Amino acid sequence: MTERDRRRVAGWLLLCAGLVFAMVLVGGVTRLTRSGLSIVEWQPLVGALPPLSQADWEALFARYRETPEFRLVNFQMTLEGFKGIFWWEYLHRLLGRAVGFVFLLPYLWFLLRGRLERPLAWKLAGIFFLGALQGAMGWIMVQSGLIEDPKVDPVRLSAHLGIALAIFAAELWLALELLAPRKTRVEWLPGALPFVIFAMAFSGGMVAGLRAGYAYNTFPLMNGHLVPPEVLMLEPWWRNFLYNMAAVQLVHRAFFWLLCILIPLAWWRARDTLAANALLAAFVVQGTLGISTLLAGVPVGLGAAHQGGAVLLMAAALWVAHSARARPVHRAIHVPA
Repeated sequence: MTERDRRRVAGWLLLCAGLVFAMVLVGGVTRLTRSGLSIVEWQPLVGALPPLSQADWEALFARYRETPEFRLVNFQMTLEGFKGIFWWEYLHRLLGRAVGFVFLLPYLWFLLRGRLERPLAWKLAGIFFLGALQGAMGWIMVQSGLIEDPKVDPVRLSAHLGIALAIFAAELWLALELLAPRKTRVEWLPGALPFVIFAMAFSGGMVAGLRAGYAYNTFPLMNGHLVPPEVLMLEPWWRNFLYNMAAVQLVHRAFFWLLCILIPLAWWRARDTLAANALLAAFVVQGTLGISTLLAGVPVGLGAAHQGGAVLLMAAALWVAHSARARPVHRAIHVPA
């Protein structure tokens, strides 16, 4: 690849990563406004068109009135109220389609023009596969809330968020590699941070899916306890980490406290770099958003900002990991006299 091609591909990947960030942000608003179950069908092509007439709106609202969410939760909702939740879910799905097209069409163009090296082409194909999996997981998640209990499954919700973060991370990492190629290995601490942040974000998806933030909205203690007594109340024990509000929020907080140690340590070791300072700033902002969201009772604005902050924290950690490469080990060679 020429230097010009590398920069073009990197710019395209950064654009794709920016769209994924927007999608995660809108997804947070969609979840917090309980808009995700407003569209009860998966129509990747036909569904790109919004309702164009009053008859279209009435038909969509009629389908929604057949769902458990309407019958059990939103039974007093009017057509105007339905439009409010519809547009958030529609925007979320529209962004998903945009992400797919903005990725696929330039990818095919670069590929057919011979602008991609074979290893990079396969990596990009893997990202496209993740994107297809993300769309499928989104619909699987929605389906879980269209049955008797009008709540999406927290594991599927977290998987949906996790795949989005994986796509974002892969696109950003490849862009950084194209802009500043490095052949030395990543140091252990900066290299571990993106994985710990990913785990924290995944556990945050579990908290959101179970709405545990409403049940334990004090800090630093959880309703007066460091470890709530009901943290292992379900049997078998492993179900607590999937469906117990106390356990999933305890895990989420544990990752936060772990990062309270790891991120300042990583910053101290590279405090003279812009990447390390950005990481520390992003963590302080994200921690403040998380605590504020909790104490305020999970308002929509703060909750969505907290979800978006996780993506920005991931970006900062990847930047640090890319910048902080270990120096290659040079073994002394004995030259006979």
